[in-house]
Amino acid sequence: MVNNIVKKVLTFKSGNFVLSRKYDEGKLLPSLLEAKILYETVRDLPILPELSAQIEAELIRRSIFGTAALEGNPLTEERVGQIISEPAKEQKMERAEKEIRNLKVAYDSFIRKWDVSDSVFKLEKDHITKIHSIVTHDIEYENNVPGQYRNHLVKVGDAEHGGVYAPPKMLADIEKLMREFIQWINNEEILNLDPVIRAALAHYHFGLIHPFGDGNGRTARLIEALLMRLAGMKYVPIMLSNFYYKNMDEYFLAFSNARKSEEHDVTPFVGFVLKGVVGSLNEIKERIIFFIRKFALRDYYAFLRTGKRITQRQHDLLSIALDGLTPFTLGDLFIVSPFNVLYRNISERTVRRDLKKLSDAQLLYVAEGKYHLNVRVLE
Repeated sequence: MVNNIVKKVLTFKSGNFVLSRKYDEGKLLPSLLEAKILYETVRDLPILPELSAQIEAELIRRSIFGTAALEGNPLTEERVGQIISEPAKEQKMERAEKEIRNLKVAYDSFIRKWDVSDSVFKLEKDHITKIHSIVTHDIEYENNVPGQYRNHLVKVGDAEHGGVYAPPKMLADIEKLMREFIQWINNEEILNLDPVIRAALAHYHFGLIHPFGDGNGRTARLIEALLMRLAGMKYVPIMLSNFYYKNMDEYFLAFSNARKSEEHDVTPFVGFVLKGVVGSLNEIKERIIFFIRKFALRDYYAFLRTGKRITQRQHDLLSIALDGLTPFTLGDLFIVSPFNVLYRNISERTVRRDLKKLSDAQLLYVAEGKYHLNVRVLE
């Protein structure tokens, strides 16, 4: 079945603007079902709170890097990690660094600290202008005032990604469209949609209006993350920006294809967001399962040691390999830390015996001339 509900808003200077929730349910249903099943799986996986916090901190770093890089920020992910882990500086900062620090404040203020409630979250103008104010705080962008709608022409996109688009340029039109957008995204029909679809629609239509002089993309992605987060979703809201960055061409083309649809069909963009949700859920599922597997392996190694099926040195070798999860050669055991602490006074013959015993027990395996930890031995 095709959902064909659109709302036309007549503006003063830009003609009709369309708010659309017209999408092909048949095309989106498989991804929606897959996302639901994956989310139930992830939600039910046991994970210690400190590990969950560790994962979230890493994902936020990647998300801040991704959403900034999409807008041309040149800093590497490693440098972004350093900036967000350092105390705020008093001295003057370069623009690229300010953008990262502002995004960290925005994530802390709107994504990490807001509590999920039983009622459906309604997006208001104050939320949007506050996010934008934080994102563009103390940065001199041309014709941009933090938290205030623009009153000038901007152009979005390029020929490579579906062409250049000129959003409404008059302040009165933008104010009217933002009022209509906020009312529409909070109406009962939209609130009853799947939270991912509602968040994707908010992301798309905000981008279509492009109400600010700069910082619209970062603000749109934060709005999307906020709506998903307050709908009760973990991890995924802060993973999508990195997915968009890794699939930048597809991201911009999905937006452009939806924008150019004569039937106002937003399936291309919503479908792309769902693809990101499914990919993110698969990634986080594997990540959590990996942590669970590591805990199980540590217990298994202790069990083997208690039963005297392996020596203390062999137990320690397995534990070191589990911590690093990098392949190693026989020679590495004598020269690479921390392996060399175990084997500095051990003969090569004894080392070979250890490796053979652990390989015969399927705790290690050899590939391309290196020893690898068999993380699936318990399966």
